Amino acid sequence: MTPTHALVVAKPRTKEELLQTISASRLGTWLSCRLKFYFRYLAGTPKPPSAAMRVGTVVHAVLQQWNLARWRKAPLMGDMVRTVFDQAWSDAEQEQPLDWEGEEKSTKAGAFALLETYLRDTPIPLDERPEGVEVSVELDLARHGLPKLVGIMDLVRKGGCIVDYKTTSRTPDGERVLHFTEVQTTSYAMLYREATDRQESGIELHHLVRLKTPKLVVTHSGPASQEQQDRLLRMIQSYVRGLEMEDFVPAPGMQCAGCEFFDQCRRWH
Repeated sequence: MTPTHALVVAKPRTKEELLQTISASRLGTWLSCRLKFYFRYLAGTPKPPSAAMRVGTVVHAVLQQWNLARWRKAPLMGDMVRTVFDQAWSDAEQEQPLDWEGEEKSTKAGAFALLETYLRDTPIPLDERPEGVEVSVELDLARHGLPKLVGIMDLVRKGGCIVDYKTTSRTPDGERVLHFTEVQTTSYAMLYREATDRQESGIELHHLVRLKTPKLVVTHSGPASQEQQDRLLRMIQSYVRGLEMEDFVPAPGMQCAGCEFFDQCRRWH
């Protein structure tokens, strides 16, 4: 029996709720397109799930368990990784079934190949114990008249190096990706300093690239500069002003080609 093609439905939020906290992902959406922000966060407009989303979700879940196992000093190796992967895939399919149209087997095989590539090429030693895994942190920005900054860091390596995992279909360019992800990396840096009272040693973006032959691309960045922190605060100020004014206007451009709210945007008035 073919599973139903369910929709991913986000819980609608009020403007007042969204002015209480801000995350890097929410701010990034706001900066890219305010109407997309409206559909995703205020309206809670449903969107269809995708195979790429499934791969990203499962790969992230397995790497979380891989890191937790290293923290417990009982690393996942060999067939243990496959077992964790199969369970994560099954759990995701049960929670959010997809209409695979005969593509599930090949997509699942590709996702596991991506994991195998990461575990073979990762710069992280198997016996390196993390400082933190899936760390939830918040930073009160009330002294700046701004919402509370919140975030969850995938991994904090020994010595205070923050790691963020990303799955992508394109090989990232180092300089460009550091610019594209500055909101996220600067947010994580400020959150880490709040949680530890120490400066991060750097940030690593681990891109797992979904190609015929998968590969891992690691992009390194040093600690966030004061200029980057000031710029982030100015961006959050813009978010607050625009949200208070309900300035939900579209931002037509090449990025619209992959937007899940394209049809709703075309009907916007």
